[in-house]
Amino acid sequence: MQIKNIDTLMKSLTELFEQNKDNSERVKIDEKFKDEVRNRVMLNNFPVKDAESKEVSILLSDLRGFTAMSEKYSPLSIIELLNRYFSKMSQIIYKYGGTIDKFMGDSIMVLFGALDNTSSDIAPTLACAIEMQMAMNEINAISRYLGMSNLYMGIGINTGEVVAGTLGSEVYREYTVIGDQVNIVSRVEAQSLRGQILITENTYNKSKDFIEVGDVNEVHVKGKVKSVKMYELLAISKPERLEVPRREIRKSPRVEVNIPLNYYLIEHKVISPEQYKGKIIDISYGGLYINTDQEVQPFSEIKMKMSLSLMETDSSEIYARVLNCKKINNHYESHLEFTAIDDSARRAIKAYVDNLI
Repeated sequence: MQIKNIDTLMKSLTELFEQNKDNSERVKIDEKFKDEVRNRVMLNNFPVKDAESKEVSILLSDLRGFTAMSEKYSPLSIIELLNRYFSKMSQIIYKYGGTIDKFMGDSIMVLFGALDNTSSDIAPTLACAIEMQMAMNEINAISRYLGMSNLYMGIGINTGEVVAGTLGSEVYREYTVIGDQVNIVSRVEAQSLRGQILITENTYNKSKDFIEVGDVNEVHVKGKVKSVKMYELLAISKPERLEVPRREIRKSPRVEVNIPLNYYLIEHKVISPEQYKGKIIDISYGGLYINTDQEVQPFSEIKMKMSLSLMETDSSEIYARVLNCKKINNHYESHLEFTAIDDSARRAIKAYVDNLI
C-alpha cells in the first residue's frame, strides 16, 4: 500500500497511541484500537479528491463455479484459496500499473488511468487480463495438489468516461469510479465464459490495430436501450505478443447421445422454481447440445439435473451458459457450455465421451 500523506498519518497514529496508553504507559491493543488504526491508514491512503470526469479502462474479473466450490470445502480452505488467488492476481495487476478498486467476494475490479500518475494506455490493460488468465494454470496446479477442484475466471473490459472521486464518510471512504461505463463492464463480464476475456466496442476501437479477436456478439443488457457489442480477445502484439490460453474443453470431441434433461432457468442469480424438460442430443467434455420445447435466451444461465446413470453415477447438478438457440420445427436446439460442474461429474462425462469415440 502506498501512503500518500505520511506526515499526517504519523501524527494521527501518534495521537492514537497516546490516547490508548494506560497508567503503566502501555498501549491497550484491542479490536477497537485495531479498527481505528485501519481507518486512519485508509483515510490517509485515500485523501479527499474532488470528483472529475476522466477516461479509464475498467477490468472486472470473476471466478466461475466458486459458489458451488464454497459449499463443498471448509471455510478455512476457501479463504486460503482466495488469498492465493488474490495474491497472484494483485502481483500481475501492479506489474501493469493497474489500481485495485475493490475485492467483491471472488471478483476483482481494476482501474487503469484513474489515478493521476497512471497511464490510460489500453495495451497494459489487455496484457494484464491475458496474464491473469495464464496465471490460473499455476493457481489450479496448487489446488489440484491440495485435492481441490479447478477454478476458471471470466474477465470483462470496458473503456470510457467515468466520474472519479472520493466516496464515503468520515468513518470510511474510498477513491472509486461511478457511471454508466462501470455498469456496462459488469454486464459484459457476466457474459464471459470460463477462461474468456470479453471487451466492449469502445475498447476494441482503441486497440484493434494490435489485437486479435474471435467471436463478436451483440446482446441486450439490463438498463441499455441499444444492444452491447462484445468481442472475444484472443491475443495482443503490444507491448509484447501474448495469447489467451486455449482451454482444453474447447478442443473436446463431441458425441451424439439421447439423455433426458431437467433444467431450471436462472435470472439475476435467482433460480426459478419451475422445472423444464428436454434432452441432450450431443455432449462434450465442456458442454452440451440440447433439444427443448421452450426457447432459452442466448447468454442466459441454467441449472440442470442431468441423468448420469449410463456413466455409473447419480444425477448431478450442473450450471451452464447458453451460447445460442435456434428454432427447428416445433422445438429449440441450443449450445451450452458448463460454468460450474463438480469433479465427479466432470470425470464421468469425460469417461463417457471417451468410451463412445
